[in-house]
Amino acid sequence: MEKLSHKARTRQRILDEAAKVMRECGTESIGVAALMKRVGLTHGGFYAHFASRDALVEAVIEQMFADSALRLAEIVQIKDPAQRLEQLIDNYLSDQHRAMPGEGCPLPALASEMAHLPLEARKLFSLRREVVRQRLAEPLQQLGTPRADSLAASMLAEMVGAMALARACPDDTEAQHILADSRQSVKQRAGLALA
Repeated sequence: MEKLSHKARTRQRILDEAAKVMRECGTESIGVAALMKRVGLTHGGFYAHFASRDALVEAVIEQMFADSALRLAEIVQIKDPAQRLEQLIDNYLSDQHRAMPGEGCPLPALASEMAHLPLEARKLFSLRREVVRQRLAEPLQQLGTPRADSLAASMLAEMVGAMALARACPDDTEAQHILADSRQSVKQRAGLALA
């Protein structure tokens, strides 16, 4: 049993490091040898945990979305749909989220790369993206918002785009404006009262 436990812990270390690299540098930055070196293991040990690099990428996508869901667990428990939606928007389009690409939502980090990945990775990404969209759609539906599903998809696209642009911006003030403008726009479209 101890070997299984050790193997599971080692696999998790590989996943955690690969997720950080993918968020910060993209999927092309995950070379098996370099990744294993970062984790303090040999290149050959990789194949005891993953059948291929593609299998690793799929496992990392799954891990990143699971990590993101854990960070939002408290927010999604908020009973009031307007307050929950506002917290989801504020949390996503925050300076804190912008400053932590290695730990944040995988959507802005990976969206532009998905077209270049194998079909199975793209399918998984699409399924997990849908879960994120549903997190926005649910409170909109509870608020009686017309076309809540379509609005949630559009809001998510704007939020992901704003985060990607803010992270790419070399000027902090400009990046903060991008996020603030998007927060206001998304909240307005969602019918939330603006302060």
